Amino acid sequence: MREDELATAVVDHYAAVHDDPEVRLEEPYDAEGRRGVVDAYVRLRTPERVDHVTELKGDAAVRRATGANEVLRQYRRMERYFHADERHAIRPKLGRTEPGARYLLLFAPTPTCVHHVATHRSLYGSVDVAAAVDDVPAVRTVAFLTGLDGDPAALGMVSVNSDAQFGSDAFLGAVPPDSRLAESLRGVDDDLVEYP
Repeated sequence: MREDELATAVVDHYAAVHDDPEVRLEEPYDAEGRRGVVDAYVRLRTPERVDHVTELKGDAAVRRATGANEVLRQYRRMERYFHADERHAIRPKLGRTEPGARYLLLFAPTPTCVHHVATHRSLYGSVDVAAAVDDVPAVRTVAFLTGLDGDPAALGMVSVNSDAQFGSDAFLGAVPPDSRLAESLRGVDDDLVEYP
Protein backbone atom coordinates (compact mmCIF):
# COMPACT_ATOMS: atom_id res chain seq x y z
CA MET A 1 0.00 0.00 0.00
CA ARG A 2 1.41 3.35 -1.05
CA GLU A 3 1.48 6.49 1.06
CA ASP A 4 -0.57 8.43 -1.50
CA GLU A 5 -3.42 5.95 -0.93
CA LEU A 6 -3.13 6.57 2.81
CA ALA A 7 -3.04 10.35 2.28
CA THR A 8 -6.15 10.20 0.07
CA ALA A 9 -8.00 8.24 2.75
CA VAL A 10 -6.96 10.74 5.45
CA VAL A 11 -8.02 13.76 3.35
CA ASP A 12 -11.37 12.14 2.48
CA HIS A 13 -11.95 11.29 6.15
CA TYR A 14 -11.42 14.82 7.43
CA ALA A 15 -13.63 16.22 4.65
CA ALA A 16 -16.40 13.75 5.54
CA VAL A 17 -16.28 14.20 9.32
CA HIS A 18 -15.39 17.87 9.94
CA ASP A 19 -16.74 21.20 8.73
CA ASP A 20 -14.17 23.21 6.77
CA PRO A 21 -10.97 21.42 7.77
CA GLU A 22 -7.78 23.05 6.50
CA VAL A 23 -5.90 20.16 4.92
CA ARG A 24 -2.39 20.43 3.52
CA LEU A 25 -0.33 17.57 2.16
CA GLU A 26 3.45 17.61 2.13
CA GLU A 27 3.44 20.64 4.44
CA PRO A 28 6.95 22.06 4.96
CA TYR A 29 8.37 23.38 8.21
CA ASP A 30 11.56 25.27 8.95
CA ALA A 31 12.53 25.99 12.52
CA GLU A 32 15.92 26.66 14.03
CA GLY A 33 17.51 25.64 10.75
CA ARG A 34 15.71 22.29 10.85
CA ARG A 35 13.68 21.71 7.71
CA GLY A 36 11.26 18.94 7.00
CA VAL A 37 7.95 18.00 5.48
CA VAL A 38 4.96 16.34 7.14
CA ASP A 39 2.78 14.05 5.08
CA ALA A 40 -0.50 15.63 6.17
CA TYR A 41 -1.32 18.70 8.22
CA VAL A 42 -4.94 19.28 9.23
CA ARG A 43 -6.15 22.28 11.20
CA LEU A 44 -9.58 21.94 12.79
CA ARG A 45 -11.71 24.33 14.82
CA THR A 46 -13.57 22.50 17.60
CA PRO A 47 -14.16 25.52 18.36
CA GLU A 48 -10.54 25.92 19.50
CA ARG A 49 -7.79 25.27 16.98
CA VAL A 50 -6.56 21.67 16.98
CA ASP A 51 -3.72 20.62 14.69
CA HIS A 52 -3.36 17.06 13.45
CA VAL A 53 0.22 16.60 12.23
CA THR A 54 0.58 13.25 10.51
CA GLU A 55 3.41 11.07 9.31
CA LEU A 56 2.20 8.20 7.10
CA LYS A 57 4.14 4.97 6.61
CA GLY A 58 3.39 2.53 3.83
CA ASP A 59 5.31 -0.52 2.70
CA ALA A 60 7.97 1.37 0.74
CA ALA A 61 8.81 3.67 3.66
CA VAL A 62 9.10 0.75 6.06
CA ARG A 63 11.31 -1.19 3.65
CA ARG A 64 13.58 1.84 3.07
CA ALA A 65 13.99 2.60 6.77
CA THR A 66 17.03 1.19 8.51
CA GLY A 67 14.72 0.31 11.40
CA ALA A 68 12.22 1.61 13.90
CA ASN A 69 14.75 4.08 15.29
CA GLU A 70 14.89 5.89 11.95
CA VAL A 71 11.09 6.03 11.70
CA LEU A 72 10.79 7.32 15.27
CA ARG A 73 13.61 9.84 14.74
CA GLN A 74 11.68 11.33 11.79
CA TYR A 75 8.48 11.38 13.85
CA ARG A 76 10.19 13.06 16.83
CA ARG A 77 11.81 15.63 14.54
CA MET A 78 8.37 16.48 13.16
CA GLU A 79 6.99 16.81 16.68
CA ARG A 80 9.89 18.93 17.90
CA TYR A 81 10.14 21.38 15.02
CA PHE A 82 6.77 21.60 13.25
CA HIS A 83 5.14 24.00 15.73
CA ALA A 84 8.46 25.76 16.37
CA ASP A 85 8.07 27.15 12.84
CA GLU A 86 6.30 30.52 13.22
CA ARG A 87 3.94 29.64 10.35
CA HIS A 88 2.56 26.80 12.47
CA ALA A 89 3.07 28.16 15.99
CA ILE A 90 0.38 27.27 18.48
CA ARG A 91 -0.23 29.31 21.61
CA PRO A 92 -1.75 28.49 25.01
CA LYS A 93 -5.30 29.67 25.64
CA LEU A 94 -7.08 30.11 28.92
CA GLY A 95 -9.73 27.51 29.48
CA ARG A 96 -8.35 25.01 26.96
CA THR A 97 -9.19 21.55 28.23
CA GLU A 98 -8.51 19.48 25.12
CA PRO A 99 -5.21 18.90 23.33
CA GLY A 100 -4.23 21.60 20.85
CA ALA A 101 -2.08 19.27 18.78
CA ARG A 102 -2.16 15.62 17.82
CA TYR A 103 1.01 14.05 16.44
CA LEU A 104 0.13 10.94 14.48
CA LEU A 105 2.42 8.22 13.16
CA LEU A 106 0.09 6.05 11.07
CA PHE A 107 1.02 2.75 9.45
CA ALA A 108 -0.70 1.01 6.57
CA PRO A 109 -2.49 -2.20 7.66
CA THR A 110 -0.29 -4.39 5.45
CA PRO A 111 1.73 -7.52 6.26
CA THR A 112 4.98 -5.56 5.76
CA CYS A 113 3.99 -2.81 8.20
CA VAL A 114 2.47 -5.26 10.69
CA HIS A 115 5.67 -7.31 10.69
CA HIS A 116 7.76 -4.15 11.15
CA VAL A 117 5.69 -2.89 14.09
CA ALA A 118 5.46 -6.38 15.63
CA THR A 119 9.23 -6.74 15.45
CA HIS A 120 9.74 -3.33 17.09
CA ARG A 121 6.65 -3.28 19.32
CA SER A 122 8.57 -2.22 22.44
CA LEU A 123 9.99 0.86 20.68
CA TYR A 124 6.65 1.99 19.24
CA GLY A 125 4.85 1.11 22.46
CA SER A 126 7.27 3.29 24.43
CA VAL A 127 6.08 6.51 22.75
CA ASP A 128 4.38 8.42 25.57
CA VAL A 129 0.84 9.51 24.73
CA ALA A 130 1.01 12.76 26.72
CA ALA A 131 2.91 15.67 25.20
CA ALA A 132 2.99 19.47 25.22
CA VAL A 133 3.88 22.23 22.78
CA ASP A 134 4.86 25.43 24.61
CA ASP A 135 2.37 24.74 27.43
CA VAL A 136 -0.33 23.59 25.01
CA PRO A 137 -1.43 20.01 25.76
CA ALA A 138 -0.76 17.56 22.93
CA VAL A 139 -1.21 13.86 22.23
CA ARG A 140 1.06 11.37 20.46
CA THR A 141 -0.46 8.40 18.65
CA VAL A 142 1.30 5.54 16.90
CA ALA A 143 -1.31 3.40 15.16
CA PHE A 144 -2.48 1.33 12.23
CA LEU A 145 -5.15 2.79 9.96
CA THR A 146 -8.39 0.80 9.64
CA GLY A 147 -11.48 1.21 7.49
CA LEU A 148 -9.56 2.13 4.35
CA ASP A 149 -11.98 0.28 2.07
CA GLY A 150 -15.23 1.71 3.38
CA ASP A 151 -16.97 4.99 3.98
CA PRO A 152 -14.39 7.78 4.52
CA ALA A 153 -16.19 8.76 7.72
CA ALA A 154 -15.45 5.28 9.11
CA LEU A 155 -11.66 5.60 8.80
CA GLY A 156 -10.17 4.72 12.14
CA MET A 157 -7.01 3.64 13.85
CA VAL A 158 -5.83 1.05 16.31
CA SER A 159 -3.13 2.47 18.56
CA VAL A 160 0.01 0.60 19.63
CA ASN A 161 1.29 3.17 22.14
CA SER A 162 -1.66 3.46 24.48
CA ASP A 163 -2.95 1.15 27.17
CA ALA A 164 -3.53 -1.51 24.49
CA GLN A 165 0.02 -2.44 23.47
CA PHE A 166 0.61 -4.26 20.19
CA GLY A 167 -0.34 -7.93 20.51
CA SER A 168 -2.18 -7.52 23.81
CA ASP A 169 -5.73 -8.83 24.24
CA ALA A 170 -6.98 -5.21 24.31
CA PHE A 171 -5.16 -4.42 21.05
CA LEU A 172 -6.41 -7.56 19.32
CA GLY A 173 -9.94 -6.87 20.58
CA ALA A 174 -9.84 -3.39 18.99
CA VAL A 175 -8.97 -4.75 15.53
CA PRO A 176 -12.06 -4.87 13.29
CA PRO A 177 -12.48 -8.60 12.48
CA ASP A 178 -12.93 -8.30 8.69
CA SER A 179 -10.36 -5.54 8.16
CA ARG A 180 -7.10 -5.44 6.23
CA LEU A 181 -5.36 -5.17 9.59
CA ALA A 182 -6.97 -8.40 10.83
CA GLU A 183 -5.97 -10.16 7.61
CA SER A 184 -2.39 -8.89 7.93
CA LEU A 185 -2.19 -9.94 11.59
CA ARG A 186 -3.32 -13.46 10.63
CA GLY A 187 -0.53 -13.56 8.04
CA VAL A 188 2.28 -12.66 10.44
CA ASP A 189 4.39 -15.38 12.05
CA ASP A 190 2.72 -16.74 15.19
CA ASP A 191 5.95 -16.12 17.10
CA LEU A 192 5.38 -12.38 16.61
CA VAL A 193 1.65 -12.21 17.24
CA GLU A 194 -1.13 -14.72 17.80
CA TYR A 195 -4.28 -13.47 16.14
CA PRO A 196 -7.41 -15.63 16.18
